[in-house]
Amino acid sequence: MPSIFNFLSYTLIIIWGYELSYLEFVALIASLIGVALGITGRRITWPWWAISSILYGILFLQWELFASAALQIVFIIAALFGWFGWEPTGAKPGPLKNKYRATTLVAIILATLALAPILKSWGAASTYADAVLFFGSLAAQFFMVYQKYETWILWLVVDAGYVALYATQDLLFTSLLYLVFTILAALGWGKWYGSHRSAIRSM
Repeated sequence: MPSIFNFLSYTLIIIWGYELSYLEFVALIASLIGVALGITGRRITWPWWAISSILYGILFLQWELFASAALQIVFIIAALFGWFGWEPTGAKPGPLKNKYRATTLVAIILATLALAPILKSWGAASTYADAVLFFGSLAAQFFMVYQKYETWILWLVVDAGYVALYATQDLLFTSLLYLVFTILAALGWGKWYGSHRSAIRSM
C-alpha cells in the first residue's frame, strides 16, 4: 500500500507541460489561507503557516533548495511564538525603530555572504539568491511575530525575489503563488499600517 507521502507526490494535473503534484497543490492552498488570515491580523493565521511550512519544507528538499527548506523550520517555530505571543483578538501593528531597520539590512547582507558559499559547497540549486531571500524571510517573519507593520514591506521585496528564483527553476505554480504573495504583501502593508494609524487617532 502506497504511503501518504507517495500519494501526495503523485501528479494531480499537468498544465502547460508542468506537473503539479498533490503535495504542491495542498501546500499552495494552505499558504494562501495563512497569508490571507495574516493580513487581517487574526491569530488563526499561525496554524496555517505551520502546516504550509511543513509541506513546503518537503518540496524544497526535493527541489534541492536547501536554504528555503531550512527556512520552513524557522517558520514553524515562529508560528508557535506567534500563536502564543499574539492576543486572542489578533495583532496590534506598530512601527519598527529606524536603528533596527538599518541593523536588519546590514545583518541580512553579512549573513548572505557567509551562507552562500556553504550552499554552493552542498550543491544547492541556488546560492546567493536563496541565501539573501532566506535571511530576508527570516527577518520578515520575526517582524510579523512582533507585530511590526514593516513586515509586509519586507515580505513584498522577498516574495518578488522568490518569484524570480522559482521561475529560474521552472517551478511554475510556486512562482505564480509567490506572485500572489507579492500582491497580498502590498495589501497587508496597507491594512496593518492603516490599523496602526487608526489606533493612534483613537488615543
